[in-house]
Amino acid sequence: MAEGSPKVMIPESFQFQVSGSDIAGQLTLIWELIKAPLIVPLLTLGVYICLAMSLMLFMERVYMGIVIILVKLFWKKPDKRYKWEPMQDDLESGNLNFPVVLVQIPMFNEREVYKLSIGAASNLSWPADRLVIQVLDDSTDPAIKQMVELECQRWASKGINITYQIRENRTGYKAGALKEGLKRSYVKHCEYVCIFDADFQPEPDYLRRAIPFLIHNPDIALVQARWRFVNANECLLTRMQEMSLDYHFTVEQEVGSATHAFFGFNGTAGVWRIAAINEAGGWKDRTTVEDMDLAVRASLRGWKFLYLGDLQVKSELPSTFKAFRFQQHRWSCGPANLFRKMVMEIVRNKKVRFWKKVYVIYSFFFVRKIIAHMVTFSFYCVVLPLTILVPEVKVPIWGAVYIPSVITILNSVGTPRSIHLLFYWILFENVMSLHRTKATLIGLLETGRANEWVVTEKLGNTLQKAADAKKSNPKAPRKLRFKFTDRINTLELGFSAFLFLCGCYDFVNGKNSYFIYLWLQTVTFLITGIGYVGTII
Repeated sequence: MAEGSPKVMIPESFQFQVSGSDIAGQLTLIWELIKAPLIVPLLTLGVYICLAMSLMLFMERVYMGIVIILVKLFWKKPDKRYKWEPMQDDLESGNLNFPVVLVQIPMFNEREVYKLSIGAASNLSWPADRLVIQVLDDSTDPAIKQMVELECQRWASKGINITYQIRENRTGYKAGALKEGLKRSYVKHCEYVCIFDADFQPEPDYLRRAIPFLIHNPDIALVQARWRFVNANECLLTRMQEMSLDYHFTVEQEVGSATHAFFGFNGTAGVWRIAAINEAGGWKDRTTVEDMDLAVRASLRGWKFLYLGDLQVKSELPSTFKAFRFQQHRWSCGPANLFRKMVMEIVRNKKVRFWKKVYVIYSFFFVRKIIAHMVTFSFYCVVLPLTILVPEVKVPIWGAVYIPSVITILNSVGTPRSIHLLFYWILFENVMSLHRTKATLIGLLETGRANEWVVTEKLGNTLQKAADAKKSNPKAPRKLRFKFTDRINTLELGFSAFLFLCGCYDFVNGKNSYFIYLWLQTVTFLITGIGYVGTII
């Protein structure tokens, strides 16, 4: 029987004695047995896929860079490309030459900022009888509801046409509130609707600069303003966000507006033609990016959009990592979920040009909303560290260093004042790519938290008041805003440990000195893992 038993053949290179207690030796043997036939081919495939995605992102960033240079050098200003005339006060006709504009301010428990947005909207330089302000309050806190209503009454007593509107439930979240607001009978007299989130503060001349583009150009559905961040210098976290968003507004929105007259509506600080909203099917709550959903549907019906980079509206960036993570989940999951729902509708559309459909599907959705997140995480946080443990798999230097460097430089053009933070911004973006990739997959597969909506926490001038109080009374006891256990993020800590071990292995056995990057990335994951990314600077 013994002679007929099958024999397990182990290569001579693996013929070493492993005792029952030598677990490490057994694991090493198993690793060597599966590495060549399984691990190496899979990791090689992963490298090729990541390199392909990197090239796609690289070409998209280069294209954007070339176009924005041409736009800045040769394109005419918006008031030259489109018909634009300033609004004139006419004593004979009164205010009849001013269209009736609806301003919507959606809110949800905005204790710290409700006065700022309501006050800014009420101070818009527009005839009072041609302006209607809706405060769409979905607050669940009765005390906050009362404060917001009293603030509306205060401005109403000054002659401002402002209404306080609540709903029985939060069906549809923000989209549901905006949709409900447009159903009011008095809205039928309004031609345009301007939307401001609760922390946005437009300048008084906002409508006078934006509305003429809609009046004199009937094919324009949306005029979008740029966000200006009042708390960008608050902490390192807000500086990182400013760098990312400045590229979006300086390059992506500008290029989309100048070349295809299409870009994603940012959900606030924009003026819509109400007729375009109705023609596109109105607000829908099928994803967490109702603004992008409406923009794509309106674009497919032939409407054009205009971005005004010099028309800026003050707003607030999330200053806590917890709030920022919730926001990034919504901003990453929503577009991927919308892509899943609309890709075939875009393909079958016959009202827009072929190249515009290519731009929307490939550049706007696929590369920027999906590939950009996935390649950052999979390549620099997973595949590249694993190639250190499997030296048989090589990553070309152009893919590991040169292309990422060019992409990073192109991404940083929007915020030259923060160029000294560029390296840390790269490391921080790699950390956030973990959550963005997870959210993107949830959106594509439409599982788990695909429709989760958590309102971004806004602090208004709370932190400034705290800082002033500390200066006036430095001996006052400091109150912790969060418990330490609330700060802990286990996923970041897990990747921090993984990258640290890969860095140690490369330090001992590697030849490419990747350990420098890996250890720096380890520190960044560790900082976010213990929740101290928002350190004051």
